[in-house]
Amino acid sequence: MTYVYADQTAVLGPLATYAEPHAYDLCAEHSERLSAPRGWEVLRLARDPAAEGPSSDDLLALADAVREAGRPVAPLRVAPAEETGRETTRRGHLRVLSSD
Repeated sequence: MTYVYADQTAVLGPLATYAEPHAYDLCAEHSERLSAPRGWEVLRLARDPAAEGPSSDDLLALADAVREAGRPVAPLRVAPAEETGRETTRRGHLRVLSSD
């Protein structure tokens, strides 16, 4: 929902896909009961039936999450004493250093 003050109009449409400072997401119950100030018009934008299923953005996010979860994790190994103070392995942006 958003307001157009110059036109004295409240506009109800689908949920926002990104944060907008002057828009508000309403649940179905509250969007049905919304009333505007006297003299204002309420525009209710019809939902697009084709947009009811997952979007391509949703599917890409799911695919990325599955790929990330399926990546093999490098096993951590204990460094021999001669590698004291040296990096022994990496895991993403983290480094494992020997303690001796």
